[in-house]
Amino acid sequence: MASSSQKGIVITIPVLVLSVSAAAIFLFFLLSSLSSSSPCTCPPSSTITTITTNTTTADSVSGGSVQDEVGDRRVSTSREDIGWVKDQIRANGLHMQENVLRKGINPRTRAQQLEDLNNFKGISHYEGSEAKDHTALPCPGELLVEEHHSNYGEPWAGGRDVFEFLAESSHLTSNSRVLEIGCGTLRVGLHFIRYLKPEHFHCLERDELSLMAAFRYELPSQGLLHKRPLIVRGEDMDFTKFGSDVVYDLIYASAVFLHMPDKLVWVGLERLVDRLKPYDGRIFVSHNIKFCSRLGGEECASRLASLGLEYLRKHTHDSLLFNHYEIWFEFGRTKA
Repeated sequence: MASSSQKGIVITIPVLVLSVSAAAIFLFFLLSSLSSSSPCTCPPSSTITTITTNTTTADSVSGGSVQDEVGDRRVSTSREDIGWVKDQIRANGLHMQENVLRKGINPRTRAQQLEDLNNFKGISHYEGSEAKDHTALPCPGELLVEEHHSNYGEPWAGGRDVFEFLAESSHLTSNSRVLEIGCGTLRVGLHFIRYLKPEHFHCLERDELSLMAAFRYELPSQGLLHKRPLIVRGEDMDFTKFGSDVVYDLIYASAVFLHMPDKLVWVGLERLVDRLKPYDGRIFVSHNIKFCSRLGGEECASRLASLGLEYLRKHTHDSLLFNHYEIWFEFGRTKA
């Protein structure tokens, strides 16, 4: 029986050599193409320097306004902003009308809202034990209608004015650390908390109602619980609960030293001086510094110097929204 013939592919040596050479050339060009299309992700040193410089500028005072890390979001209101909003009012033909209750689902004055909340559970229909199952953080009615916004004797909007002034004057960045002495219900503090990194805002406050308003209404309603500000109830200028290693870029007291005995103010300054960043750190006190002026110019300067502090200047800051200005006094730390 005849055997079947064997079939195969015969490759000569010259053809094999040409095939290998072609494959090598193709692989070389392929690798070269991949290398040229994937540039190094590390910028040159000059670019790194530029990025660092721009970030620093964006975080600090630039053109008279403080900006955050994004670099294009201002803290203060610019002349262009004022012009824009005035143009919008004119373009829409708006004029202030009598401010009476408008038609709505449940129009109420603040007093009527509070009465409804207290007597009729507001707009809730849950009864008995169920009433506790649908609200994560039950809030007292007087806080829900924002009665605490009237505790200051001037518009709540003034808190933004104070924030803008202090942020610019102290060259604040989002990484700065701030201590407020007497933050109340966070009329000013809310703006610092929103701007600063988490845990970078500290406050010492003595009034329990103010603290409850801050914790139970302001921080939750403003979506700022995640910022974890350290707010401590205390008086007598006791700062031990803030830790011993914290150094502040800004310490301020808005209309607080007015209500303290001079002796206690000096005790506070003595305790705070080591917590203030040397040279660049600032202490701001509003309205007046009778604790200092009552001693006399030379004696006050001498006492400040003994603490390592120096009086720098007096500021007058105008309000954005209403006819009002505040006087601020600036101090710096002269020793490391």
